[in-house]
Amino acid sequence: MSLIIKAQSPVYGGYVIARDSGVIFIKGAVPDEVVEVSISEKKRDYSIGAVTNVIEPSPYRINPPCPVFGACGGCHFQFISYERQVSMKEEILLDSVSRIGKMEAQLSPALTDRDYNYRYRGQFKISREGKTGFYKEGTRDVVPVEECPLMIKELNLIVRELNNRKLSGIKEIHISCGDTANALIKSRLAAEDIEEIMSGVGFSGIAFETGESTGRDYIRLDLNGLQYTVTPWSFFQAHWNLNRKVVELIVNELQPLENMRVLDLYAGAGNFSLPLAAYASQVVAVEESRYAADDGQRNVKLNNIKNCRFINSSAEKYRIHEKFDIVLLDPPRPGLHPDVARKVLDASPGKVVYISCNPATLARDLKKFSERYNVDSLRMIDFFPNTYHVEALAFMSLN
Repeated sequence: MSLIIKAQSPVYGGYVIARDSGVIFIKGAVPDEVVEVSISEKKRDYSIGAVTNVIEPSPYRINPPCPVFGACGGCHFQFISYERQVSMKEEILLDSVSRIGKMEAQLSPALTDRDYNYRYRGQFKISREGKTGFYKEGTRDVVPVEECPLMIKELNLIVRELNNRKLSGIKEIHISCGDTANALIKSRLAAEDIEEIMSGVGFSGIAFETGESTGRDYIRLDLNGLQYTVTPWSFFQAHWNLNRKVVELIVNELQPLENMRVLDLYAGAGNFSLPLAAYASQVVAVEESRYAADDGQRNVKLNNIKNCRFINSSAEKYRIHEKFDIVLLDPPRPGLHPDVARKVLDASPGKVVYISCNPATLARDLKKFSERYNVDSLRMIDFFPNTYHVEALAFMSLN
């Protein structure tokens, strides 16, 4: 079944909604376009469809630069100009906060940087034929790539070299780039066989799912003048240049930090803790992943920081026994566990900073905090240009 319809507002997940005797979620449209849509799923309350023909194109519609866009499941918005991608994500954030959080908010200017060649890490799948690529959306079929326009140049050089190798028997290669490049390899092959295949590719270290590694197992990145090291088992923000901007903004917004005690929940390897320690009296960094907490402790030593300590614990299990002036929250996509939200509310820090990777759970959590906190500022962060992912940064202060 197909119909011609006008696309209206963007929603999370890469869709634009339209209405025609019910709500239709459309893939492949820009808001305000008139498009022909083929309906693939019909539910009781809504339908899902995809654009088959653009009747009246938006002035923001562009040609996607990537030859496998549409087949590869990595990107969703390459056909939309970057300025419109940013404003669409801001609309989605505002809608979530209004509809779910029941609050009206004014957005501060979005934080953005490069929209291509921005990723310092990538998770590549290996096809049965041994080709490097990404999954086709909604499948386990690998779409081979010669390079990815989202990756930095150094990473793409490695991908080209990998395509010259026989990679059969390897399932995934997670590549991270900093001062050098390393890889986490998922495979049933023996470690020595993998080392032989990867010889000369350009990795300074190779890590395995077992927690074992060969060579130097960490890369080093510059975090606004600090040495930031991470192993392949740890998370770090792929859009590193924008991450540095976000860190700088948070540090500046929280000044003056003299005599302030900071609690950083979901701390990773110290992305926010380390820079804040330069100004605060004490920083406690709580991180569930043993690998990330170990990376954080290495970073504390490397930078000769004396007032930051890492605790290897989940945010849920960590008990706030001390008084903190500022709490940083950077939870995963499900947002804050109710116990964590309650703990922070009970601790009543003067300021709360919330970095979110899901506008719906952010809105839900802001609503919980609204009983005791004012939202001083809210902005969209575009850590993942050309994808539908929406990240946000909220500053809150105690009533």
